Amino acid sequence: MFSKSDISRDEFQLLNGQSRCGYDWWWHSFTAYNEKTGEAKPFFIEFFTCNPALGQKEPVLGQSYENMKRGRKPSYLMVKAGCWGEGKAQLHRFFGWKNVSIKKRAPFSISAEDCFASEKRLKGSISISKEEAEKHPEWMCDAGEISWNLKVKKVIPYNVGYGAGKLFRTLQLFEMFWHAEGMKTLYKGYIYYNGEKYIVRPETCYGYADKNWGKDFTSPWVWLSSNNLTSMNTGKKLKNSVFDIGGGRPKVGPVALKGKLLSAFFYEGKCFEFNFSKFWTFTRTKFDCRETDTKIVWHVEQKTWCNKMVTDITCEKKDMLFVNYEAPNGLKKHNRLWNGGNGKGIISLYRHGRLIDKIKCENVGCEYGEYDD
Repeated sequence: MFSKSDISRDEFQLLNGQSRCGYDWWWHSFTAYNEKTGEAKPFFIEFFTCNPALGQKEPVLGQSYENMKRGRKPSYLMVKAGCWGEGKAQLHRFFGWKNVSIKKRAPFSISAEDCFASEKRLKGSISISKEEAEKHPEWMCDAGEISWNLKVKKVIPYNVGYGAGKLFRTLQLFEMFWHAEGMKTLYKGYIYYNGEKYIVRPETCYGYADKNWGKDFTSPWVWLSSNNLTSMNTGKKLKNSVFDIGGGRPKVGPVALKGKLLSAFFYEGKCFEFNFSKFWTFTRTKFDCRETDTKIVWHVEQKTWCNKMVTDITCEKKDMLFVNYEAPNGLKKHNRLWNGGNGKGIISLYRHGRLIDKIKCENVGCEYGEYDD
């Protein structure tokens, strides 16, 4: 069953060969509320690690002109934080590996100066002036100030199965691995963003937490998830439900598998999974992701022997940003990786050809992008 917790998959994965050419990150996203106005704003926080075996006292930034000229691979802990919507921004803070402390076995933790992440806590701060952001394009970020202090409670996982199990991780069979220990996560605490205080409440944060690791990224890159769901059959909130869709074009060694998405819908305690690696379920997937002048649009259809899920999500471009990463080899091929937290849409869920429910989705975390040609 995909809702089985496995915090060993949240362990630090950059061992052996991946320590010299690999990334590993822990991602968190949620909605917070302005203490004065009550305005809702979606935020994200990520701890991204890269090539620890190449680490030095100072971070090695792969997008700097000097390092690109010398062919040096990046090596650092990057703490990424920011928000979507009005005032959207992504802020980056880099640490050299000699200043990073990691508890590598479950339950994981990682820290550098005042930045800390574990299964149960998130703390940290980033401050980037406009002049610094303009002077350092290799930082790949905007200007702004943010700090946070949050408690974390992961309540519903998405365990993709043996594809990210210990054997496959040891063999480094896939180029990109995924585990969502908290596809529904409750956050509690506060965020200060550009002088405004935002409150994070467990019952209204619509939180999410996952991790990815590997040697390179996927293209196309697709992600959709939300637990702010309402039954269109009954009009009632689905308080024990969450869906998660991710993937695009996974690679097993040198072989690319086209049009493959991993998906799960935990619908009021019932599990609906669409996982191509579980071949006995005969999972079939069709998806189309595209841009209009003002929106990003996702259409995903998935079937197994018994179940079917049709997902239609849109997100306004004005609320999204191009999320920035460089690969462990130092290349930055994703330069239009649309990333947002204000998606909305409808999911139709079927079993044995019968419509179970149409579900209204809000506060959808969403992502789409393809490599530059």
